[in-house]
Amino acid sequence: MIFGKNVNKYYGKYFFFFLFGLLALLAVNWFQLEIPRICGEILDGIGEEAKADPNSLFNNPEGIKRLMIELAFIAGIMFVGRFTWRYCIFGVAARIEADVREQMFKHSLCLSNAYYKHHKTGALMALFTNDLQVIRQSFGSGTVMAIDAVFLGSFALYRMFTTNWILSCFGIIPMALIAVISGIVGRILKEKFKERQEAYEALSDFTQENFSGIAVVKAFVKEVHEIRHFDKINEENRAKNINYVKYSTLLNVLLTVVISSIFLLLFAGGSYFVLNGFMGKEFTVGQMWEFIGYFDAVIWPFMAVAQLINMRAQAKASLNRVDEFLAEKIEIVDTDVEDVDQIRGKIEFKNLNFQYPDGSNTVLSDISLVIPEGTMVGIIGKTGCGKTTIVDLLLRTYNLEDGQIFIDDKDIMHIPFKKVREAIGYVPQDNFLFSDTISNNIAFAYEKLDEEAIVSAAKLADVHSNILEFQEKYDTILGERGVTLSGGQKQRVSIARAIVKNPPILIFDDSVSAVDTKTEETILSNLRNLREGKTTIMIAHRISTVKTLDLIVVMDEGAIVGVGGHEELLSSCPLYQEMVHLQSLEAEINGGDE
Repeated sequence: MIFGKNVNKYYGKYFFFFLFGLLALLAVNWFQLEIPRICGEILDGIGEEAKADPNSLFNNPEGIKRLMIELAFIAGIMFVGRFTWRYCIFGVAARIEADVREQMFKHSLCLSNAYYKHHKTGALMALFTNDLQVIRQSFGSGTVMAIDAVFLGSFALYRMFTTNWILSCFGIIPMALIAVISGIVGRILKEKFKERQEAYEALSDFTQENFSGIAVVKAFVKEVHEIRHFDKINEENRAKNINYVKYSTLLNVLLTVVISSIFLLLFAGGSYFVLNGFMGKEFTVGQMWEFIGYFDAVIWPFMAVAQLINMRAQAKASLNRVDEFLAEKIEIVDTDVEDVDQIRGKIEFKNLNFQYPDGSNTVLSDISLVIPEGTMVGIIGKTGCGKTTIVDLLLRTYNLEDGQIFIDDKDIMHIPFKKVREAIGYVPQDNFLFSDTISNNIAFAYEKLDEEAIVSAAKLADVHSNILEFQEKYDTILGERGVTLSGGQKQRVSIARAIVKNPPILIFDDSVSAVDTKTEETILSNLRNLREGKTTIMIAHRISTVKTLDLIVVMDEGAIVGVGGHEELLSSCPLYQEMVHLQSLEAEINGGDE
């Protein structure tokens, strides 16, 4: 069992599961202690001394039959009881694990981009797998251990003392060593478990990055280097695990030695009482057997205490990590929102200044720009000039001060952020695709979309013919991050995904860089027809992408240095002139090479 602010509610939610599991476990604990009593009675009743007693079991077959029926009845109760408590307690542990994982996943979707820039995927996956498994074990096995330690231990101790209190003292006093040993080793185990989890995080993160970047590793012939690096991390993980297992094994060995020594002491003391009597009364072999049976039953509760200390140390460490994750502040929230029926697409920047939460340098400086509704706008500039940051701010992935960005003359900070994102179609730079069918990737914005709309969007993105070349066509399953497709195909599928949404505002973040100029012209022509009357923003590096658009914005070092049409900027913006000149020379050189 484990308690914490993020898990306490599940004891109430699954109260009846816990209750029925507890009652079933208590019933099993009580009735299993009847077995040593019955076996002791049978042992005394069929011995040599019982032959002369006409009332003994030796001379009373009906008595033996009665005890056999009683044993069968107890076995039936234990069978039903064990099934019930395992279904209830272990079942509810699995449910709690699923609930906490769902809670964590929902929270993960609410965290800002800044969080994921500072936390690696491997560490997060360790939270969602190893740590939750440990918490599940605490709710399942940990609950059983706690109940057995209290109730089965109490029941067995009571019967032991009523059978022979001197032997009970001989058995119980040394068992106190278990608590001392467990307390000392348990503290060490907690730290060793934390180290083991951190090593697993590092291993998971390294392998995840290598799997995702396998093409880069092969292209740079770094396989041997990565194998050596993996060996080092894997060795650290192995060492941490073995170190943890050493202390865990040490605890189990010490417990086994203590318990075996106690058994030896009890057999010696019991044999003495059988031969010489106990407190002036006869102490039979059957009573000795009964007492050993009770002590055998009480071993598990004491062992459970030791394992519970170990498990709780692990679970507490894991729960602390989960709590830290769930305590991460959700930065993007709605405040003082206004009712917005429909977003049309007018965008205005007023003296916008921005720096990332973890940075000291200003990324955008005094950005002032009006994008009328229905305009096709190109934003161009050198790498790192702040083009993508503008997109991030329009998508409300970061918070702003009031009065800097307006959509349809309403402050973006007072429009529900989900409303803003629903009104925007976005084609990101990395063209992220999911490991799903091409059809489902294109229809990602919808729960269900008819095939005709999917095919139409693919045609507008000029990728339909490529999709038909696959054996499964639109039902082709893409590899991780769309690895099945080429760079240009991934870009065009991403464009189709945004087109099919048909939003009031559509943003392309350098989204045609991997296609040839002919395909680019086809896509731009289709977009001009499709997007008539709707706002479209195209971030690009190539002049060919933006020169035919209604408005071109030139950026440099986080500031706007030119706004206008292609011809206007050629005559008024030195940076634009330089970019046109350099790209013209590049085209001539490439043409000469061909």
